[in-house]
Amino acid sequence: MTIEKDRMMFGTKILNHKTKEVGLLVYTWTNKFADGNISYATCVDMNGKKYNIEMDAISPVED
Repeated sequence: MTIEKDRMMFGTKILNHKTKEVGLLVYTWTNKFADGNISYATCVDMNGKKYNIEMDAISPVED
């Protein structure tokens, strides 16, 4: 099974509300293995570490 990755928001600066840190959004995708469909984002933190997070837990940051 492949994940359909949406790269439309690639490079968007985001605020992670769980860690209160700024990062960059790489792509978004839908987790279809959970109960229902949950929107996720794959992001990179300031140290270059990639992580997945629910879209509800991040917001874009204005420059």
